[in-house]
Amino acid sequence: MINNPHGGRDVKEWIGSSPNAQIPQYVRDRVLLRFGGCCALTGWKLRKGEYDIDHEKALADGGEHRESNLRPVYRPAHREKTSAENKLRADADRKGRKHRGEWPKSRRPIPIRPFQSSRETQP
Repeated sequence: MINNPHGGRDVKEWIGSSPNAQIPQYVRDRVLLRFGGCCALTGWKLRKGEYDIDHEKALADGGEHRESNLRPVYRPAHREKTSAENKLRADADRKGRKHRGEWPKSRRPIPIRPFQSSRETQP
């Protein structure tokens, strides 16, 4: 149960049927009211059409698609946050794959000249 932002009795928490389920408008409204109409990242007052609903813990990181995991975020700040999260996730994936030996080897390795043997250098 979630506290009703309008006051009155508590309301049942919305839980998405799948990670791709669209968030209903009444849930978007309740999330915005829960944060007082302000961005969760910047604290700025939000106007209609200039914000997104963001998952506090990303679905890719094990977060759930439910009302208690949602927050309103100013759209440019949301893009920046998502980009930074994706970069960290890609770096971790790449390092893990390299560590396990799954990263592809270079198709054209840099040619190197072997050391000259000592016998050839003496007169």
